[in-house]
Amino acid sequence: MALLHSLQGAPAYLLLFGVLVGSGVGLPVNEDLLLVGAAALTLRHVMEPVPLVAVAWCGVLCADGLIFHWGRRFGPQLLRHRLTAKALPPRRVDAMQRALQRWGPAYIFVVRFMPGVRTALLFAAGSMQVRYRHFFLFDGAAALVELPLLVWAVRQVGGRWEEILALVQRWQGILLPLVLALAVGAWLAVRWRSRRRGG
Repeated sequence: MALLHSLQGAPAYLLLFGVLVGSGVGLPVNEDLLLVGAAALTLRHVMEPVPLVAVAWCGVLCADGLIFHWGRRFGPQLLRHRLTAKALPPRRVDAMQRALQRWGPAYIFVVRFMPGVRTALLFAAGSMQVRYRHFFLFDGAAALVELPLLVWAVRQVGGRWEEILALVQRWQGILLPLVLALAVGAWLAVRWRSRRRGG
């Protein structure tokens, strides 16, 4: 972040893109913290909001695409390897596979909003041979929702972004399952109503 803050213009965007793509090949970077930090730099005019969203979208899609591709290419073999099992616990992979079987490739849209388990879930989606076009459609659409909202939210809170980020991290374990449960509940309610009308 210090290096990013010291840059201006194209070099700052190139560094952000490179680090985001690097996170897809194992670079130990928290993507969400990096994006929040980059969004905060728009308050100091190191970056501009629209180019930031465009560059971050490309970087995020490249990183996710690499993980997904490795899942398609090496999934079954890697999932059986003991080192991979530590990074991608079988229970997480099984949960993702069950969710994909139940909800279809649109579940990838939800995965984009699940930090901490996103890598395992995208790898599992690739290992199930989900089509590339479905991956790019749903992951790209989710990033197109997430990134502008993230930049807007950080700009709205201004100088308090670090304080709010710390609060979100503290409650992330509760907030994410709650939001997911509400989304699933709303979807089930809509489906139940449509079945009643059809019946």
